[in-house]
Amino acid sequence: MSLETLITENPQIEDLINQQPTFWRNPDYAQKATLPFSKTDIFDAVARLDRFAPYLATVFPETAATNGIIESPLISLNHMQKIWNQPAHELAGHLYLKADNALPISGSIKSRGGIYEVLKFAEEIAIAHGSLAYMYDYSILASTKFRKLFADYSVIVASTGNLALSVGIVATTFGFKTTVYMSHDARQWKKDKLRANNVTVKEFNTNFSAVMPKARAAAASDPNCHFVDDEGSNDLFLGYAVAAVRLQKQLKAQQIKVDQEHPIIVYLPAGVGGSPSGVTFGLKTILGPHVHAIFCEPTHVPSVTLGMMTQLNNRISVYDIGLDGLTAADGLAVGRPSRLAGKVMRTLLFGSVTFPDNDIYRYVAQLQDMQHITVEPSAAAGFTGITPTIKNMPAFNTPNATHIVWATGGSMMPKSERNTNYAKGKALLTDTLAHV
Repeated sequence: MSLETLITENPQIEDLINQQPTFWRNPDYAQKATLPFSKTDIFDAVARLDRFAPYLATVFPETAATNGIIESPLISLNHMQKIWNQPAHELAGHLYLKADNALPISGSIKSRGGIYEVLKFAEEIAIAHGSLAYMYDYSILASTKFRKLFADYSVIVASTGNLALSVGIVATTFGFKTTVYMSHDARQWKKDKLRANNVTVKEFNTNFSAVMPKARAAAASDPNCHFVDDEGSNDLFLGYAVAAVRLQKQLKAQQIKVDQEHPIIVYLPAGVGGSPSGVTFGLKTILGPHVHAIFCEPTHVPSVTLGMMTQLNNRISVYDIGLDGLTAADGLAVGRPSRLAGKVMRTLLFGSVTFPDNDIYRYVAQLQDMQHITVEPSAAAGFTGITPTIKNMPAFNTPNATHIVWATGGSMMPKSERNTNYAKGKALLTDTLAHV
C-alpha cells in the first residue's frame, strides 16, 4: 500500500509526518474481540511471582521489606495537579503517579515483564534439569548447586536500555551467561551498569529495529539460549499485566472507585508497545471497561500510533513515513511496534497522543520541584497525554475521574544524569515563561 493511499485512508498520518502533536482516538475501542490471553494467564503469572518471592528477597535485599514482591506505590500528585488549574484546560478530577520509576532491582516498568520472563526460564530449567518442585521454598535457587546448573544456559536480549537492565541484572544473578544487544539510543550509564553486573554488552551504531535481528540470530544459534523478544514475547506481556492485580489493591486501599461515574484514565509511555499493552490488557481484564488507556509517544517515533492507525501494526515503521526515529526518550526510541501490541490493543486502547521532546523535560523539572520525585525523560511522557485528552474528551474531565500517569523509570539514574535533565527542563520552563 502506498503512502498516498495510507494518508487518504488515515488523514492524521499527515500530522505524524509533519511531527505535529497529535491526539488519535481508536475507532475500534470497546468492540468485541477474541484475545490471546485471559484472566487465568494473569493469575498464573501472579502465582509464579509469588513462588519466586523468597528467592528475590534473598538475592535482592531491597525487596526484603516487601517479602520479595516487586511493586511500586500509587502517589497522589496534589501539588503537581496545580499545573492544570487553568480555565481552558483545568483538570477536574484527581491526579496520581504509578511510580514504576521506584520499582526495585532495575528501577523501571521493565522490572515487571523482564524479570518475570527470566524467572519463568529459570523455573523451567530448575524443574526439568534440577531438583526444584513447585511447592519448594524457591530461595534454594540461590544456592551454588543451582547457580552451576544455570551457568550452562544463556540469555540474550536487545534493548534501548531499561529492558536490558531488568533482564541483565536478574539473569546474571541466577548465573546465566547474559548478553545485551544495544542500539545507539542507549544511555552510557545503562551500559556501564550492565557491565558492572557482569553482563556482556554489544553496542551497535544503529536503531533498535535493526539490532533485533542480530540478537535473534545469535540466540537461535545456541540451543541453551533463551531470547527475550521485546517485539513479541507472551511472557513479557503477562509479566506487565500483573501490575493490574496490584493496582486494584492500591485503588481499594485509597478508596478510589472505578465505575461508569468514576472513570480511570491511565497515561502510559509507549516505545515498542509491549509494557503499556501488557499493563492495559491487565487493567481492562481486572478492573473492567471503565479504565481507559492513552499511549504517549514522541513525535519523532510514534510507532504504536502509526501501527494502530493504519492497522499494519509491526508491518510499518516510522522510517516508512520519513521520520528519523530520534528522541531524547531513549526508552521510547523504537521505530517498529511489537507484534503483540496492535493485535491485542485493537479493541482495548482508547487512543494515543504524540509530543515533542521538550515537553517531557519540562515535566521532569516540574515533578522534581512540586513533588520531589525524579524520573528519566521517557518516564515523564504520560504527563503529555493529560491536556489533549481532557480537551478532546470532556467526559473524562469530571470531578469523579481519576487520572494516573505511569512513570516508567528513573530511580537508577546517576546524579549527574538527573542534574542534566533537571537543568534542561528548568531552562525550558524559564524560556516558556519569558514568552508568555
